Amino acid sequence: MPTLILLRHGQSQWNLENRFTGWVDVDLTAQGEAEAAKGGELIGQAGLAIDRCFTSVLTRAIRTSWLALAAAGQTFVPEVKDWRLNERHYGGLTGLNKAETAEKHGEEQVKIWRRSYDIPPPPLAAGSEYDFSKDRRYAGADLPDTESLKTTLERVQPYWESDIVPCLQAGETLLVAAHGNSLRAIVKLLFDVGDEAIVGVEIPTGNPLVVELDADLKPTAARYLDADRAQALPQV
Repeated sequence: MPTLILLRHGQSQWNLENRFTGWVDVDLTAQGEAEAAKGGELIGQAGLAIDRCFTSVLTRAIRTSWLALAAAGQTFVPEVKDWRLNERHYGGLTGLNKAETAEKHGEEQVKIWRRSYDIPPPPLAAGSEYDFSKDRRYAGADLPDTESLKTTLERVQPYWESDIVPCLQAGETLLVAAHGNSLRAIVKLLFDVGDEAIVGVEIPTGNPLVVELDADLKPTAARYLDADRAQALPQV
């Protein structure tokens, strides 16, 4: 039966600085590297043989996949990178310190931008230093200037259905190393989580979430490999 391993990237430099990161390509901290390696060790200890890895085009997710696969003894696994697995685009909040933003706009407004399902932050201003339109990773792509979790799911879902689902239907064991919101979108699709409930689903960094699937790709079991850092899961 197919198995899906979801792995959120380890701590990044901007996580440490409490900044809205989104699509900015910041690297892992030393702690983030350790989290990624620990995740890989747990995958190896669980005896999971990965057939293929999917990741975003952002360094923190890519390096998480490399470190995890190395620690699992599976660096030979083929890897596919795609921008549609990127973190949610934080629009005009990109680069801002979260605490300072709350002081400026009010904690309630920032909570709405961060945690509502379908209300995005203000769009990225034209000419911003965080304009990704000239980045060759996104050549030919119809890029957003801000995203809610809803619109993040709307760009993750077609990729999930066209590229990831066929591998699962073939019975493969897949690792998806990505970001809090792109992985939350996949969890919503897999477990059919409601719009309001999904915003409360937390996915810890560097802790592999192993989802066993039946032939129809319905979850039959799900568990975090690091039980001490596990978060609540949707009911299987």
